[in-house]
Amino acid sequence: MLDEDLNSKVAGGDGADPMVSIVVPVYDERDALPGLIEEIDAMAAKSGLELEMIFVDDGSADGTGAYLSERASEREDITVIVLRRNVGKSGALSAGLEASRGDVVVTLDGDGQDDPAEIPALTAKLADGYDLVSGWKQERKDVWRRRIASRLFNRATARVSGVKLHDFNNGLKAYRGERARELQLYGEMHRFIPVLGAQQGWRVTEVPVNHRPREHGRSKFGLERYLRGMLDLLAIVFMDRYGTRPLHLFGGIGIFCFLIGVGFGCYLTVEKISGEAIGDRPLLLLSILMIVVGIQFCTFGLLAQMLVVIRQDVSSRRQAEGDP
Repeated sequence: MLDEDLNSKVAGGDGADPMVSIVVPVYDERDALPGLIEEIDAMAAKSGLELEMIFVDDGSADGTGAYLSERASEREDITVIVLRRNVGKSGALSAGLEASRGDVVVTLDGDGQDDPAEIPALTAKLADGYDLVSGWKQERKDVWRRRIASRLFNRATARVSGVKLHDFNNGLKAYRGERARELQLYGEMHRFIPVLGAQQGWRVTEVPVNHRPREHGRSKFGLERYLRGMLDLLAIVFMDRYGTRPLHLFGGIGIFCFLIGVGFGCYLTVEKISGEAIGDRPLLLLSILMIVVGIQFCTFGLLAQMLVVIRQDVSSRRQAEGDP
């Protein structure tokens, strides 16, 4: 159910402005941070938003943590979370979202390529009843290799997941606060937050945003991240569609393989009855292999389904007993 109070706040209908938490994961971005903080302050002064800034230092080694701690000691609206080691963007985002207190949560990258001036447009879109508004970098200011890889990645993600967005991996996003704090991110799942949200019934949309060239440091991610991302996407889609019924997937594959093997076997049987020698034919080995593989897939599916049933039974017992 939509939060009508938040809708009213974002739209300005009751005179009460929403509290906005800006979560910024950073990793070796010391040089970009002074300008970023100034831009956020200018945006807040112009738009009149009440906000807090939460910076998550993801194990930086260039003095980022010390600089942020110094700024936080001077201002009450800046919170710094320092992670002992580099855990990745998903872990850093998760820590920042958990610490947020705002009615609205906005995330953006700390490299200066995301434009804080776009934040009011994203937060205003939430008033239309959306749970997540993602930025869309229509004119991405990166090298051509990254632009092409990103375009292919986004198209594949949209097709596989069924979520019709143009830009999934943009760090600039606005959430309803309670939705943001529900997210459980790990691994490389930050790339697929719109997909995770849509699977939980969120209303998801996007708005075009300005994207700027990188002026400080260098990117921490290579093109191989898109290959890892596709594996993560397969895992997300599998858990959504077959997480509670794995037998439907593995059993279906098993039956298909088994029937093919039986079909080949029947054909060879007819050949044998007709007087043909089949002992040295590769098709005989393929028939046996397909039958065995089919049985193994069905067995694996049954075992996986048993684990799901056991887990659900244990969860139901804990809830009945009042355990968390």
